[in-house]
Amino acid sequence: VSRVFVPGAGIDEDPVTGSAHSIIVPWWAERLGRTSFSAFQASARGGWMECALASDRVLLSAQCRTVIEGIFRV
Repeated sequence: VSRVFVPGAGIDEDPVTGSAHSIIVPWWAERLGRTSFSAFQASARGGWMECALASDRVLLSAQCRTVIEGIFRV
């Protein structure tokens, strides 16, 4: 279970975006001696993720919800 706060970057609490777990997963994998596990981010929105460390990549699997849409023009 994790909660993520980054007030210096204007983020009162990360609402389960997965970005925090891209950093947390390698840290936990080393300490747990495992390359895959389940994680829960206990924010107001809350959410479960399946996490895996695959070499230098973090793989996350979870349900998602679109909260913003846009168009990129290159």
